[in-house]
Amino acid sequence: MSCLAILRPAAPRSVGLLMLACLLWGCGQAAAQNATQTVPTFADPLTPKLETDPNKPPTFQPFTPRQQAQADEPTTFAPPASGAGVTGFDASNAPERAPSGAAAASAASPPANALAPTRPAPPPPSPYDAPIPPLPGDALAAAPPGAPPVALGPIRRPKKRKPHADEPTDPFEAAGIHAGSFLFYPAIEFIGGYNSNPGATPDGSGAALYTVAPELQVQSEWSRHQLKADLRGSYTGYSPDETPTLSRPYFNGKVDGRIDVARDTHVLLGTNALVSTDNPGSPNLQAGLSKLPIYFTYGGSAGIDQYFNRFELTAKGAVERTSYQHSTLTDGSTVSNTDRNYNQIGGTLRGSYETMPGVKPFVEVEADSRVHDTEYDDYGYARNSKGVTGLIGTTFALRGDLTGEIAVGYTKRIYQDARLEPLEGVVGEASLIWTTDALNTIKLGATSVASESTIPGVSGELSRDIGLQVDHAFRRWLIGSLKLGFGLDTYIGSEADTSSGATLCNCVVSTPGGTSADRVDKRYSAGVGITYKVDRTMQIKGEFRQDWLRSNVADVDYTASAVLLGLRFQR
Repeated sequence: MSCLAILRPAAPRSVGLLMLACLLWGCGQAAAQNATQTVPTFADPLTPKLETDPNKPPTFQPFTPRQQAQADEPTTFAPPASGAGVTGFDASNAPERAPSGAAAASAASPPANALAPTRPAPPPPSPYDAPIPPLPGDALAAAPPGAPPVALGPIRRPKKRKPHADEPTDPFEAAGIHAGSFLFYPAIEFIGGYNSNPGATPDGSGAALYTVAPELQVQSEWSRHQLKADLRGSYTGYSPDETPTLSRPYFNGKVDGRIDVARDTHVLLGTNALVSTDNPGSPNLQAGLSKLPIYFTYGGSAGIDQYFNRFELTAKGAVERTSYQHSTLTDGSTVSNTDRNYNQIGGTLRGSYETMPGVKPFVEVEADSRVHDTEYDDYGYARNSKGVTGLIGTTFALRGDLTGEIAVGYTKRIYQDARLEPLEGVVGEASLIWTTDALNTIKLGATSVASESTIPGVSGELSRDIGLQVDHAFRRWLIGSLKLGFGLDTYIGSEADTSSGATLCNCVVSTPGGTSADRVDKRYSAGVGITYKVDRTMQIKGEFRQDWLRSNVADVDYTASAVLLGLRFQR
């Protein structure tokens, strides 16, 4: 029956009630028909559901039971690591653990509109966190001036043990010792062997040798700031010993700190110390020595490192002091080396730009001034000088493949005495580690040093060294090494002054045309080694090494062979 049939006989007073009943009955019929329509499902549970009929105004639709359950799921927030600060540094040194169970499934396929918290990114790495270049006298080099008589092996910087899933941990790597918020890596090596020519002379005799080489590396684990130290030393003795005695100590230590003022601003602080001697056969040594005089170099540096997005600017200042012991002669008398003592003040400015992830070209300029304790040396030369060095290079931080930096440039040093020629030439610096695959690693190291000289008429010594080392893992516990090195020592100064009667040690070469030229020594080295890793705490090492020196002056060439066997203990 329709609503009109009902309204005709109805009384006027009941008309309103009947019209209201008809309206409600019609709306119920429409609702029943609409209820049979399928509501479209949207992927995002948080997106409001709109009716699809364009003739009706859009209204919000309720969630389906499945969507409501997804919306009611609590969002999982990863708790910060122990010691993590507002900058996002993780200094806990704990391995990163993958989530398990439901959390792992959620991390593998997060919802389309998951509200995951964003962790502040850590500051970009500083160039001073790059791998440490080889020390002078490392197995990569061909014994530059002041090098230890026995190569002490490569330096290993302590690393936070946070391996990635695709980077297995070395089971023979030193575990270190935790003490508070620091990691300590102590080690000591005992080396014995034979050197056919430890005195580095044309007709030198051989001698047995022993070396004790302790080392300590320290790494802080703070959430902000950083402190690290690399301390390495050795003492080498010979039997039978020669005159002058060849037994001597060696120490090279650095302590560096970083203060994180802000995310993009860091204060850099550092100290360094070096204890060594001139190498046997050096023309800078006096005649008639009973033992090699020891010299000390120590100092400190301070600077600031500022990031401007991808551009980084670093400015540093440094102060160093070099002093020599008195020389002891075979007759028991001593000779002062005060004229060799000097102070050096310098500064470095470096700008770099990250062109792509892991590659950052840079330009660096360094200037310094050297002031000796005495205005004139024992031969009447004013050796105070000023120098400047420019380098162009790039750093690499390609994950697991290539790390370090390489640069080439030019150096020039001008002396106060007009009789001393400027010391200048092309220089290079490099410290690269390239892991070609799981079994092979290639290391490239290069250093350049402008040293002082005591020879009348000779301005100084420019030493440049480059070394290549290839390591192959026959097994994870058995590593073979091939080492090649080349060094070039140039003694700048062709106008030698013989009026003082001093012995010039063949530092000036006469050419067929009657002119004079600088002395140039070429040093070569080649060696093979094997390392057997017993466990994390002990290694057995063996090495055979051959060294040559070829010079453009007479009676200085020599050849030396060394066989070494060592035992290393580490924690």
